[in-house]
Amino acid sequence: MPKIERHFGDDLANAVERTGNPVVVGLDPRWEQLPTGFTDSGSADFSKRAEAYERFCKEVIDVVAPLVPAAKPQAAFFEECGPAGMVALANVIAYARKKGLLVIFDGKRNDIGSTAAAYARGILGRDGQSGWEADAVTVSPYLGADSLEPFVEVAGERGAGLFVLVKTSNPGSPMLQDQQVDGRPLYCRVADYVEGLSADTRGKRGYGIVGAVVGATYPKQLAELRTAMPQTWFLVPGFGSQGGTAEDVAAAFDSRGLGAVVNNSRGILFAHSKPAYRERFGDARWQEAVEAATREMIAQLRAETPAGKLAGR
Repeated sequence: MPKIERHFGDDLANAVERTGNPVVVGLDPRWEQLPTGFTDSGSADFSKRAEAYERFCKEVIDVVAPLVPAAKPQAAFFEECGPAGMVALANVIAYARKKGLLVIFDGKRNDIGSTAAAYARGILGRDGQSGWEADAVTVSPYLGADSLEPFVEVAGERGAGLFVLVKTSNPGSPMLQDQQVDGRPLYCRVADYVEGLSADTRGKRGYGIVGAVVGATYPKQLAELRTAMPQTWFLVPGFGSQGGTAEDVAAAFDSRGLGAVVNNSRGILFAHSKPAYRERFGDARWQEAVEAATREMIAQLRAETPAGKLAGR
């Protein structure tokens, strides 16, 4: 394992403590849900749609950057717009970094051998180390250890990280992830391997550079995996629109309030259309709705999880 100068696990802990909360804002721009004024050009022109996505995400970042430690752009919504979308995604990532956010590239990438290495080199690392300049990337483990090792190596060399899909939040995840292998669910075997990688790359704050994606919609398994993976950062999707609550994610944290970051995408981005905020803000004041929803999530996590211990630091 190469010597790690800058350490993603430590950087994430520092960012969570600096902001006093573990919220990750997912940047998932959806054309039909954008506030009035972003869709005036019509949806047929992919370049115009990409421009709208970029402007919208940048204006979201303006609101949330002072409040949360990280953002997670979902590549699929930008890729849907073709080449113009890729430019927009690059600009959004650069803007998030400029505003002080850690950036998790949500592309769920992987392949074998040199292709996996190319994905890793292309996505991970700031300051000219990569094309995308992300701090971390989501990765599928389905192809096995030799598909993950290139990501770990590149991340270690560049002070970056990765989050491996272990127990995802979608309803269909049990079809494969819960299959019994030698008397244990498959996700537990993946968890064992990821925890080993985390232990091998552990930093000063007690966590490695290899994290796990573990959904809020399976709180029992989330608690089980926290016990089994004490040195692994969790990226927890499924909060809010998918039904996960602060109570559901409480077991993801360690006793310090560290160890997990919780993603919310639609519940924050499109808060202006939600009943709780629609009458107060509406489309005209959509950024205020974004701020209110972000602060409400922070308050819920502080009140109902060990993340409340972060507020006094």
